[in-house]
Amino acid sequence: MANNNPNPPFQIELPEEVASGVYCNVAAIAHSHAEFILDFIQMLPGPGPVKPTVKSRIIMAPVHAKQVLMALKDNIEKFEKIHGEIEMPDDKNNIPPMFGGGPAGVA
Repeated sequence: MANNNPNPPFQIELPEEVASGVYCNVAAIAHSHAEFILDFIQMLPGPGPVKPTVKSRIIMAPVHAKQVLMALKDNIEKFEKIHGEIEMPDDKNNIPPMFGGGPAGVA
């Protein structure tokens, strides 16, 4: 029987050095007419000045950014159905000042 699927399944490789992931608690998002840039940042408390570090930068086409948004929304809805609503902090000052404002969004 012929496979009429125009998008045959493929296997995704997950290298060992990527599989454990990277902890990030801040995301900065910028865009141009051609791409979205997502910087995933780690900012941990500690003695002395805190130096936030970009741990990963993802650059993607607008259509792919929208697909990620839709997939994330779907997954959050599924998560909340099982575990209850994710509560957001009321304090809008919880984002460090160096990440606020400007053309890029910060999460």
